[in-house]
Amino acid sequence: MIQATNIHKSYGDLRVLKGVDIQIQTGEIVSIVGKSGAGKSTLLHILGTLDKADKGEVIFDGVNVNSLNVNDLAKFRNTHIGFVFQFHHLLPEFTAVENVCIPAFIKGTPEAQAQARAKELLDYLGLSARLSHKPTQLSGGEQQRVAVARALMNQPAVIFADEPTGNLDTASSQELHQLIFQLRKDLNQTFLIVTHNMELAAMSDRTVEMQDGLLKV
Repeated sequence: MIQATNIHKSYGDLRVLKGVDIQIQTGEIVSIVGKSGAGKSTLLHILGTLDKADKGEVIFDGVNVNSLNVNDLAKFRNTHIGFVFQFHHLLPEFTAVENVCIPAFIKGTPEAQAQARAKELLDYLGLSARLSHKPTQLSGGEQQRVAVARALMNQPAVIFADEPTGNLDTASSQELHQLIFQLRKDLNQTFLIVTHNMELAAMSDRTVEMQDGLLKV
């Protein structure tokens, strides 16, 4: 599904990635671990097309994303990739359903179809009683499940999760761990997860460690 080769990235004189190679297969749950500053999030952002490598190649579902212009890359990202971050990034003035619909609206999905899909996802995630609630009316765990539903909205090939449990209590973290594996079981959903949570990493199909801008072999 994803094959990245010789990925380099610098910010000024700071070399963050120094020639990373990684492959992610369909239906795989892969965790990236390592100390802060090792380059984990930078790699995730490049693989997720939020940032661009200075050197190297990313092939995603057979598409060389480096060859896409800005508009085509945005469309590719919207239809192929879902994101879940440590902070939920929900729009405070929108309800749970409206937040989940955002990727579909960007894609151009009709409103009725988008809302039906959003309600279906929220019901699947145990939030059928929270459809009209705004983020401030939801717990941290509930907000993160809304963010997961939003990430699933356009049936992405892969979900990139950057410290998805970093802002959750222990119980909510464990619920999210279970949800990730349930999504893989039910939907064959692929996940690439950057995490400091070693419990989640240990549950993954594969864990890779970053150190000083490289993946340890």
